[in-house]
Amino acid sequence: MKISKRDARMWMEFFACLPEEEGLLPRQQEIALAVLAQIEAAADARAEALRREIPRLKSLEGRTEYVGPDAKFPPGCRSCLLGTGLSAVRKTNKCNANCRFCYDYGVLDQIAPIGEGYWEIGGTKFREEDIGLLLSIHRAPTGLSYVYLEPFMEIEVYYGVIEKFHAAGIHQHMYTNGILATEDNLRALARAGLDELRFNLGATDCADRVIENMAVAKKYLPRVGIETPMTPEFYATFLRKKDKILATGIDSINCAELHLNENNLGNYAGEPLYMYRQGYISPIWSRELTLKFMRIAAEEGWDVAVHACSNRTKFARDLNLRAKEGGWFGASAYAGEFSRIPFAAFLPVLDDPDFQFLEEEPLPEGYRPGDIVL
Repeated sequence: MKISKRDARMWMEFFACLPEEEGLLPRQQEIALAVLAQIEAAADARAEALRREIPRLKSLEGRTEYVGPDAKFPPGCRSCLLGTGLSAVRKTNKCNANCRFCYDYGVLDQIAPIGEGYWEIGGTKFREEDIGLLLSIHRAPTGLSYVYLEPFMEIEVYYGVIEKFHAAGIHQHMYTNGILATEDNLRALARAGLDELRFNLGATDCADRVIENMAVAKKYLPRVGIETPMTPEFYATFLRKKDKILATGIDSINCAELHLNENNLGNYAGEPLYMYRQGYISPIWSRELTLKFMRIAAEEGWDVAVHACSNRTKFARDLNLRAKEGGWFGASAYAGEFSRIPFAAFLPVLDDPDFQFLEEEPLPEGYRPGDIVL
């Protein structure tokens, strides 16, 4: 069903007015999914046009795209997309920033603790002394990542765990907003065996002190990079401070496609959104800005790997992980962040005169206004 934009607008407004507890009937579901498919196809076409403008665009076995030196593509991303990682290690339930793009926006004070002295690995709680037992039973993953939320708020407790996984030969990377990084704790992380540190530079709007901390990190750690959701704010500030940022000697920049959940959706009210493969919902401009950013990097020959960590990349990640776990053909953990499609959130893109569907056709009988849609 190649629903027209006009009919799509009418039906999505109707669905948005339904009570939350009222589910859609089968034909209504067909209409809703047809609308989302039309938006997705148009967004994909726009992205493909931008992709064709990027010189020397590279692919990692069809799973993601990047530009720049192959040797600087992040090993943590290779582990995620080709290996048996990304296994998340969770410890810190607090953050010293309040980013509008954060998945925990507005609920940071409600994040449950892991527990004093405990670490969450694979959904199970461990103490540091249990890691040897874990490694003796489970096959070690190719990579681990330290997430949730800002590890530098208690960075001293991480050193021992990092040492144990380093001794097991597992690649480890960590995410930070960089505010609390110091020469002492960065040196200690390197001594413990951390392989890769990724700065969410957008969390501080590319603050000068964080840029300086990135340069310090590069003195001690094997690999240092940026991983930030691509937003208009980050795009503009990065390009304004580009020379200073690149002079730090970082290896990579991961441009994450911003995806939304119930916590941060309200911060992007009125923005043009699309849904990728009936899963993640993102502002259309996030992927487009990444592709424009990559074009600049390629044309100017930046000595960093710039990676499009897009919704497609996340889709490939989950397919790879399930396959490595022995899942059935087609199995994936990729899914949406909403229990119910937020229909009203798609009205702005349907109101945008510059956003056009690729192909339209009249609604078939039984789906038109006035028909009983069962």
